[in-house]
Amino acid sequence: MTKTALITGASSGIGKAFAQVFSRKKHNLILVARSEDKLNALKADLEKEHGIEAVVFSCDLTNTAAIEQLFEQIQQQSLTVDVLINNAGYGDYGEFASSDWEKLQGMILLNTLALTHLSRLFLPDMIARGFGQILNVASTAAFQPGPMMAVYFATKAYVLSLSEAISAEVEETGVDVTVLCPGPTQSNFGQVAGMNKIPSMSNVTSDQFPTALEVAEYGYNSLQEKEVVAVHGALNKILTFTPRLMPRQLIRTGVKKFMAG
Repeated sequence: MTKTALITGASSGIGKAFAQVFSRKKHNLILVARSEDKLNALKADLEKEHGIEAVVFSCDLTNTAAIEQLFEQIQQQSLTVDVLINNAGYGDYGEFASSDWEKLQGMILLNTLALTHLSRLFLPDMIARGFGQILNVASTAAFQPGPMMAVYFATKAYVLSLSEAISAEVEETGVDVTVLCPGPTQSNFGQVAGMNKIPSMSNVTSDQFPTALEVAEYGYNSLQEKEVVAVHGALNKILTFTPRLMPRQLIRTGVKKFMAG
């Protein structure tokens, strides 16, 4: 039986790459993002190329009512979500005290609340069916505090902790939960987040980072292998392990120096 994957933030970046990977693996798709035009173009391309079926929902996931409406529409159309990819999210560079509150609030709502809400809505049916997969996209930022991107790092730490906890709760139910932790990736995330302002990144070009497709393929494989915490890249694995061995003050100081210059 053909499985269906719901992917948030599917219009660009890693989310779009996930749509490409899952369609190639013959999953039908539920594509969710704010940009309906981009989603419809992606739907047309993937249906033509891979012979799958895709449904588009234009939705602002920072709106709790919109999330509940999305769930109701999926139920009304008798769509079964076998795989939930909570990918939507964004960051913002700058000092916390002078940051834009509306942008921070939106980040918290999207990166944490929407992910939690969608997981809570779809998980019970997965458990009842005895099968389901949830992949939450966190970041290598989840493993330490992040001066100059304090809220973004904090939201990803939440995603990491929540995903590990749910994974333990659903053991032996047939449901698998994976948290994907990529480092910098070739996507529009850095531009939106203003990461070009980071002094230590001034001489780094995006082609030095893995592509969104490479990250999505790694996430897909990690989900099939039932990995709980999936850190992409050998160097990133080292960088996320190292903070466990260091004093917290040293970690804070080091990240601040890297981020602020």
